[in-house]
Amino acid sequence: MRSFGADSTTSEVLDGIDLTGKVALVTGASGGLGAETARALAAKGASVVLTARDMAKGTAVAQAIRASTGNAHVEVEELELGSLASVRACAQRVLARHAALHILVNNAGVMACPFAKTAEGYELQFGSNHLGHFLLTCLLVPALRRGAPSRVVSLTSGGHRASPIVFEDIHFAQRPYDKWLSYGQAKTANVLFAVELDRRLGAAGVHAYAVHPGEIFTDLSRHLVPEDIELLQKQMPGGQFRIKSVAAGAATTVYAATAPELEGRGGVYLEDCHVAVVKDDPRDTDGVRSYALDPALARRLWTVSEELVGERFALA
Repeated sequence: MRSFGADSTTSEVLDGIDLTGKVALVTGASGGLGAETARALAAKGASVVLTARDMAKGTAVAQAIRASTGNAHVEVEELELGSLASVRACAQRVLARHAALHILVNNAGVMACPFAKTAEGYELQFGSNHLGHFLLTCLLVPALRRGAPSRVVSLTSGGHRASPIVFEDIHFAQRPYDKWLSYGQAKTANVLFAVELDRRLGAAGVHAYAVHPGEIFTDLSRHLVPEDIELLQKQMPGGQFRIKSVAAGAATTVYAATAPELEGRGGVYLEDCHVAVVKDDPRDTDGVRSYALDPALARRLWTVSEELVGERFALA
């Protein structure tokens, strides 16, 4: 049996795995965890589609991956998750170029930003982190079905423990905006989406996973101020961060996307390259809250998400 942990890297997790003939799409791959995820998958032979808001940065990353891996099958698509029109356009382009999709990594995200809205007027963290990926994934389901067995990996965070989804006021219309509560409910949404997507598509060979990568300082942290860092550090065991390298941070993502031991199993939350257990004690700084795995809440989120994107998806 393979055994990995918090310090395992993408290279270790993918040792002995051949992805030749597989097609993978990684959102937010112009840097950080997304770029490393895309590189690691390409190094094992996958054809990789990177998405990026900044096409110049995305193109540079794609060129670097081609050069470092010798894999010429790396392409870039423009995607702004805060615009449902951009999501639809990106999905159309991907489906036109790729009949089948074997791995979808919903990696892109924004964390603890000042209050802002998406193009459609939704609160930005929920809109970008969840709704954009919800729509993209549902639109790409035909390709995921053709690629089955296939996997959808959505990056969540231990930050989901900050808040369940407040369905009565998702977009902070009535309550004061709190960037951490906003981030928390968006990350809870990422887990619940994996639960419901797996329920709907698991029988068709499309499985879904939610992944907490750990603590890594990337561009995701760009909105943090010193007071935020101090607050987060106090919540860590022993009052200290356990900072991962980018290669270790992306390891759980590629583990979820490829691990043979996860075959046929989905709708779970992973951390440090293993399926996490439920922990509801507020003092716990690892594990997953039960509300993030609640099937009824997952179904409710799906219905709300369809209403917000203005489209229904008969996937089951």
